[in-house]
Amino acid sequence: MALDAGMAFTFAWRNARKVPEPVLRGLFGAIADVTWLLRGGGVRQLERNLARVRPGLSPRALRRLSRAGMRSYMRYYREAFTLPAWTPERVRARVRVVGYDNLTVHLDGDRSPVLALSHQGNWDLAGAYATPNIAPVLTVAERLKPDELFEEFLAFRNSIGLEILALGDGDVFRDLVRGASRPGKIIPLLADRDLTHRGVEVDLFGHRARVAAGPAALAVSTGTPLVPTGIYYERLRGARRRAARSPWGLVIQFFPRVEIDPGVPRAQQVATATQAWVDALSVAIREHPEDWHMLQKVFVDDLDPARYARTRAEAGEGDAPAPDDAARDAGRTA
Repeated sequence: MALDAGMAFTFAWRNARKVPEPVLRGLFGAIADVTWLLRGGGVRQLERNLARVRPGLSPRALRRLSRAGMRSYMRYYREAFTLPAWTPERVRARVRVVGYDNLTVHLDGDRSPVLALSHQGNWDLAGAYATPNIAPVLTVAERLKPDELFEEFLAFRNSIGLEILALGDGDVFRDLVRGASRPGKIIPLLADRDLTHRGVEVDLFGHRARVAAGPAALAVSTGTPLVPTGIYYERLRGARRRAARSPWGLVIQFFPRVEIDPGVPRAQQVATATQAWVDALSVAIREHPEDWHMLQKVFVDDLDPARYARTRAEAGEGDAPAPDDAARDAGRTA
């Protein structure tokens, strides 16, 4: 099955761009709807997550929202499979930036800003836009299995201008520190899931959740600005829709820099900064919940209590993550 997944992704990246756009939209829309109707574990978890984002929804409204969420999720994959063939003009037509001054004020400094992201919208399209129009992108990718699948993701992201650090290849945290300590780049890190079980417990929509420590740990270690960044879709019309060749555009929203108090212990700095970027991104997620592609468990109440207790004990509750731990937490992009 793993090999089949790698072959399927390879086939899609090589052939999806040859299919007319309306046909591709219909195909991936059908895949989204069928997946939603089958109500597998991922769809059920998506609904549990969305119920925390919009607690007042009726069961029927929640189902409609989860269907929109699956369509948004499949839109991301459809775009990813064709993105390497897009022209720079088409990429620019697809993207609109909000709060740009919250980032540009830090681009002329002596360090590269760290951006805390959630799995929202299309982060690959955002990266393809950012490299030529804002600053070169340096980020981290988790090694996927099988190797063929990871190599396809890596080749895809390299093809759209992203510089990728692969976890397991050398000292990733050291490379991130080196990148953040110099100007000229931006370092976006997906961090709304704690993949390594060494993250930070936060309040998210009034519930306890566990997220990655990476963005805050890197900002604390280097003194670089930490800028929460929301990404979500919007409908296009008129000339922009024609230039984008799609009814959907993408919004990149930069929130104000997270302030970090240097006068408190490092562990507290990381915890407080993490809660701050979570608070900022929760605004974008609440306003555009269908674009939060979270089909996994992120809230503590959904975790196995015994396993979670062991996770907290192994991590050391309240301890700051060690550099290697922060590297493993540092926003896995795949």
